[in-house]
Amino acid sequence: MNLRVRPREQPEVNLTSLIDVVLLLLIFFMVSTSFVKQSQIAIHLPQADSSSPIQDAPKQLEIMITSQGTYLVNGRELINNRPETIRNALQRLSGGDTSLPLTISADAEARHQDVITAMDVAGKLGFVQIGLATINDPTGK
Repeated sequence: MNLRVRPREQPEVNLTSLIDVVLLLLIFFMVSTSFVKQSQIAIHLPQADSSSPIQDAPKQLEIMITSQGTYLVNGRELINNRPETIRNALQRLSGGDTSLPLTISADAEARHQDVITAMDVAGKLGFVQIGLATINDPTGK
């Protein structure tokens, strides 16, 4: 019985084949890449002939809700908080055009029900572009 401990051989990593593969890939990518210089096109932009006034921005409706639950439609306060009053004001200002964008903004202390009421009235009238206005918290919380 041979009980002598043989010295272990250190494992060797043969990098020759790895280097060959990397060089072949490098050559392949260099040959397949096209180095075409893009031609530049001269563009002459049109200029306005006269200084005609810019048309007004498209009409937009806005419902603001205060912390006391008061509704303001396009900055004008409504006489009461009933949904019928909100509906009448929106119909009068939109002229029946329900494709107008509608923005609802509410005070942070406003009741959730007041916002839902405004959204419900606008939805029943057929407004589809309803947005809720928010502000970013300056403290980043």
